[in-house]
This record gives sequence, C-alpha cells and structure tokens, in this order.
Amino acid sequence: MNLTLVCLILGLLMVSCDGLTRSMDTVIETPPNVKIISTEPTALIDAIGDNPNLKNPIIKIPDQIPTILTSEIPVNKTPLKVEVVAEDLFVPWSLVFTSPQRLLVSERNGFIREILNGQLNPKPLISFSEVAARQEAGLLGLAIDPEYDQNKFLYACITIQRGNAFINRVVKLRDMDSSIQVVGVIIDDIPAAANHAGGRIHFGPDGKLYITTGDALNKDLAQEIKSLAGKLLRINADGSIPEDNPIPGSPVFALGLRNSQGFAWHPLNGNMYLIEHGPSGFDGAPGGDEINLVQPAGNYGWSLVSHTKMLAGTLPPLAEFTPAIAPASGLFYRGSLFPQFTNSFLFSGLRGEGLFRIEIDKDDFYRISVIDKLNISVGRIRDVVEAPDGSIYFTTSNRDGRGQVRSGDDKVYRITPQ
Repeated sequence: MNLTLVCLILGLLMVSCDGLTRSMDTVIETPPNVKIISTEPTALIDAIGDNPNLKNPIIKIPDQIPTILTSEIPVNKTPLKVEVVAEDLFVPWSLVFTSPQRLLVSERNGFIREILNGQLNPKPLISFSEVAARQEAGLLGLAIDPEYDQNKFLYACITIQRGNAFINRVVKLRDMDSSIQVVGVIIDDIPAAANHAGGRIHFGPDGKLYITTGDALNKDLAQEIKSLAGKLLRINADGSIPEDNPIPGSPVFALGLRNSQGFAWHPLNGNMYLIEHGPSGFDGAPGGDEINLVQPAGNYGWSLVSHTKMLAGTLPPLAEFTPAIAPASGLFYRGSLFPQFTNSFLFSGLRGEGLFRIEIDKDDFYRISVIDKLNISVGRIRDVVEAPDGSIYFTTSNRDGRGQVRSGDDKVYRITPQ
C-alpha cells in the first residue's frame, strides 16, 4: 500500500478522537477517497513500519522474554545514607527541581508543595480544587519546561470527574515563586478512571512532552488507535502535534500499554525505556510487570498479550517481573556522587517496596545485563529523581490505601553516599 495513503488513513483514524479535537480547537479535514483499513495491531505495525518518521535504530528482538523472579533479585551492597527531607505529605506523586535549592512536590489530593533549602513550605503554592483524588487518580505528574529559566512554565497532569466519568488533562502553569498560576489546558479528555490513570509526564531530549495514559479499566482501549487510553503520547509544549510524530496528526507515539507510570532516556544510546504495570488478577494472571524499549509507533501488546507470551505485530519487553513489583517511576542516573550507578536505570517499586537498578548491555539495547535492589526499607516508593548535585530523591506512597502507614508518612527522602 502507498505510504502516503497509509499515513493519511492513520491520521484520519486518530483525529476523530474527541479529546484531540476539543483540546486543540481544530478540525482536520477528511482526505477524499480514503478507505478505512483494519485496526488490528498487526495491520497497524505492518502499515507504519516503513514510516520515515521512525528514527530509532533497528533493534534485534529476542526470541524469548526472560522472567525476573522478584524474590531472587539480589541486594546492592553500595553503602547509602538515607535521610528524611519532608514528611506528613499525602501521596507525593511527582518531584521536580526548579533550582538546586528548590524542589516542587505534587500531592495526589491536588496540592503542589515547595521544599526550599530543605524546608517544606506549610502553604501549598496552588490547590486544584477540581482534582478527583480517587485511588490511583488525582494530581499526578509534574514537568519543567525546557526553557523554564526564561519562561517559568511548569506542566501538571490532573484527573477530574465529568459526570460519572474521569478524564486526565495536562495543564500549563506559570511559576510565580510564591505561588503557581494556571495558564491553560494543552491536552484534554484523556480517558481515565479511579485506577489505571497513567499520568507520568516528562520532556524528552527532543524538547517534546511525553505523557503516559492508562487503559482506564477498559483494556480494549489500549488497542484502539482512535482512543488516547493505554498509550504514550507526544506533543509540543503548546499542545500542538509534532510534524514528525509516527502517525501524522496524532499525539499517539506508542500503544498497547496497560498503565505505565515511568520512562526515561538512556544517556549513551539515546533510547527511551518505559516501565509498565502488569495485570492484577481481575484482568489477567498477576505479575508480568515490564521494562520496554520504546520505538515510535510500537505496539506493546496489552491487552492481547502479557507476561512471556509473544504475538506477531507487537513488541516484547526486555524482561517481565513476577511476582509484581508495581513499578511507578524511573530515571537514568547521570551524576557523579554514585559512579557505580552511572548510566543505570533506577526505578521505584510500590508493591515491591524499594528502588531497583538495572544496567542495559552497551552492545545490545534489548538486554538487561545487571539487576539488583538498593538496600532501603521505607515501604512503598512512588517517584525517584536525581537532584542537580547528583543525590537521589524519592517519595513514599504508604498513604495511598495499599501500604502500611508509618509515623510521619508520606515522606520525601534523600540518598547520599555513606
């Protein structure tokens, strides 16, 4: 099939999504004489496999998916100093540094808090009164504009309730130092639910904003190309669609995700790696959490396949974790305080109650060469970020209804060498 025609077809399929057309206030004209092709995942992957927008190198996909038994992950021997930075927070979901001395924290019940010179400001910088804080939904990811030093823009993903339904929207904010103001909505009507709401947002090395979305408890949506649920989205900072997105006119960058809440770019090979929550019993055999190497227009299989099963037309993970560890955020460490961690992927575990570390093989982007778990025991861990000085900050999530609440929870911690 002619590539141009295929791209027009896929663009047509996506622009009918209510969330896209309403949030952008634009209507894309239907191209004439276009036939609807199959929306089966294999057909989609075959159709866009030669798209010139797909810039990642060709990756050799393994014949088997390794299972990592979480009960057998060894403990890393690096001595760590773990200290409390702030406490008495409510499910601190996301951390961002605006300067070496200033850290912003989103609380799931709608507050953005400030930690300045190690002291928690008792007054929120902003309170989103419309936030629907239900189970996994609420005020979720934060991101800093690549030009923050000049424009002071921030971004937040929030869940709101509309009738009996939940949606996620990403809002642009302006940091006024002593307060935060809403500038506007850049993308709206992302399907959400009390669970499987996604919500992690980061700017990539390309200056584009990436957004994870959950399947909103409707697993079929992850394979529906017209839905924004169960996807990885990519947009410009103003909400417009990048011209080099793999599906023209669509914010969808990858599909077939259940509920991803973390991703980061490898400092050396430049690839994006994404963590993914596996099924929980009601929607499949428990376990099967994943580490994925993201390719533009990649289909990661949910809900057609999970665990170590493979399906033509979908991309398998690097590995799957069973029993579940519930990965919630991740980063590639670039600092010098922990040279033994440099270029390692650190990711948090909720059910796994810890910070995990993997190394990607330098010659094989699809192979994990090392995995271990940091020697930390503070309960469920939600977000993990690297500070400008190379120290590591993370948050607990013991007040999210699934953990054992400890004195002073929830907390922000800082890790430095012992």
